[in-house]
Amino acid sequence: MATATLCLILLILILSSFSSSQLSIKSKAVAAAAAAAAAEVRSFRATSRFLGKFAELNRTKALPNSFQYETRYFTQRLDHFSFSNLPTFQQRYLINTDHWVGPKQMGPIFFYCGNEGDIEWFAANTGFVWEIAPRFGAMVIFPEHRYYGESMPYGSRDLAYKDASSLSHLTAGQALADFAVLITDLKRNLSAEACPVVLFGGSYGGMLAAWMRLKYPHIAIGALASSAPILQFENIVPPETFYDIVSNDFKRESVSCFNTIKESWDAIEAEAQTDDGLLGLTRTFRICGNLRSSQDLSDWLESAYSYLAMVDYPYPSEFMMPLPGNPIKEVCRKIDSCPDGTSVLERIYAGVNIYYNYTGTVDCFDLGDDPHGMDGWNWQACTEMVMPMSSSESKSMFPTYDFDYSSYQEECSKDFGVNPSPRWITTEFGGHDLRTVLKTFGSNIIFSNGLLDPWSGGGVLQNVSESIVALVTNEGAHHIDLRSSTSEDPDWLVEQRASEIRLIGGWLKSYYQEKTRLFSEYNNEDPKQLFDM
Repeated sequence: MATATLCLILLILILSSFSSSQLSIKSKAVAAAAAAAAAEVRSFRATSRFLGKFAELNRTKALPNSFQYETRYFTQRLDHFSFSNLPTFQQRYLINTDHWVGPKQMGPIFFYCGNEGDIEWFAANTGFVWEIAPRFGAMVIFPEHRYYGESMPYGSRDLAYKDASSLSHLTAGQALADFAVLITDLKRNLSAEACPVVLFGGSYGGMLAAWMRLKYPHIAIGALASSAPILQFENIVPPETFYDIVSNDFKRESVSCFNTIKESWDAIEAEAQTDDGLLGLTRTFRICGNLRSSQDLSDWLESAYSYLAMVDYPYPSEFMMPLPGNPIKEVCRKIDSCPDGTSVLERIYAGVNIYYNYTGTVDCFDLGDDPHGMDGWNWQACTEMVMPMSSSESKSMFPTYDFDYSSYQEECSKDFGVNPSPRWITTEFGGHDLRTVLKTFGSNIIFSNGLLDPWSGGGVLQNVSESIVALVTNEGAHHIDLRSSTSEDPDWLVEQRASEIRLIGGWLKSYYQEKTRLFSEYNNEDPKQLFDM
């Protein structure tokens, strides 16, 4: 990128701001130029984020009484693939054996593949696993992903996130090895080597569940991979897919809402050209402190729209933030119902306030960066989790931009001192011609996706074989099937979960039948005695 272009972009970012004033012809021209430069910046900011900045995970909800567990810690090697004398760390895991029928009856182990966050939060939001455990007499385990929550190498987050060297062991491959070692050790200590393991996971955790079933097929007999975008790499799916789905979620609720959001970006860039405009934007959007650039506000808004699409559940939820049922419908209602004369940006604030302040208890919004400057998922996105994302002109309500790997690489080098490896995930786990890979080497995987979820575009949406099944729902959002059942669940969700239970039950039945056959052959025993309860 030329020096002059860099200077122009930096100047625009410094001057960028918002206000609710009318756009003059001159300001529209300025906005167009600003938007073009901002799009160049966004080309590498549009990285994949499951629970990244502005996700605002809600940790206040108490764990249901039926979701009780003991917290334990397991000593893991920092590097499973080296024989050097490297440090170890304590991996936290949550375990419940209340309903487990024990090793003699080969009680199953339900193992949730922890993903990018505190494991207690995932345990509280994965009610499906807890609810079906009694039915199957299963043990429940929620292990925490290394470098998240309390599972910090080097003893603290500050030391673990110190630099690229300390973060170098934050990889999916190391996390899967953690899971495999934990399962193997736990089963051995409980004399439960014959107990079958079923993997569960949502989002990145769903990717881990599917990959673990492929990489360690002897460890687990099957996996439920919910909302797992394992095809989101190397342009296997078009890079516009994610933001096109987000945009369509809004457009299906209200075309005028879609158009207002689409118009707002130019209004933002136009107002961001002066200090007074920045001050106006700060006031309009109730920002804590003074807004210094339009990019921070744009990221904040883009995040809200993306997360709203992910959690567009048909009932009230507190997955990320307290939200009403069908939150996109409510956001668009707010945007569309403002009185005549209300500016575009004031309409946008009224809508986005549903996501960030539905309870009405927030006085102002903090757009500050992560205090450590190195969020764990940002590191993963800058190393192996390279998921190209673009925004199309025709279908997207977001500013048009194309994914630019050179800029992406430059940003990762600046933030972490590393170069991304965009082909590593497909090299390690497959991706191209995945149907053939799964059909040849895989079995017993459920890929569940809801088409409202923007991550569904990178998911497996068609059956691969009799045992690798795609369960797709038109109205489903981000791993809604893993959430607790409620009296407000629509029929399609009840049916989806029933299908998952039948498939999991079938895996276990086949496993037990094979074990019974082998036991009978080698011991001439009555196979029925093996399962006397």
